[in-house]
Amino acid sequence: MTFRKLPGDEMDRLGVEEYSRSEKHPVTLMLHNIRSMYNVGSIFRTADAARVEKIILSGYTATPPRKEIDKTALGAQNSIAWEYCREPGPVLSQLRESGVTLFGLEIAQNSRSYTDVRRDEFPICLVLGNEVEGIDEGILKMCDHVLEIPQYGTKHSLNVSVAAGVALFELVRTFRVR
Repeated sequence: MTFRKLPGDEMDRLGVEEYSRSEKHPVTLMLHNIRSMYNVGSIFRTADAARVEKIILSGYTATPPRKEIDKTALGAQNSIAWEYCREPGPVLSQLRESGVTLFGLEIAQNSRSYTDVRRDEFPICLVLGNEVEGIDEGILKMCDHVLEIPQYGTKHSLNVSVAAGVALFELVRTFRVR
């Protein structure tokens, strides 16, 4: 078997308009107090690739347009739906009331493996917290469940954009398995 890298025009990518009309996976991301705009942009790019519903930016997380976000988002900030709210509590309460299951991504007591999500728990909002402090305790208490990515080395965390990618694609895989 031989392999050939596909050029961009052979990848069947969606245009921005087509993407906006396409069916999304029932996942919303909340980014609360993310300090690095490069991480924000990277998460936008990953969320676009996973075709999630939207991103909610909260707290002091920067919002587009910003050159630092644009640099790593590579246009995803224009394709994926996003909104900003200063305080995440009311938005999370509203999501729960509309039937969305709230998951934090954190190393926490009574957490579940990120691979243990069931299809019947969708739609989902995955909450990501600050690169150093993680998810605020008050927000963590609002979550229905906490997902954890196992750590096997000397470090006890992944970069937030890397963790988002690992968790998002597992959520998408879980939802797509019929």
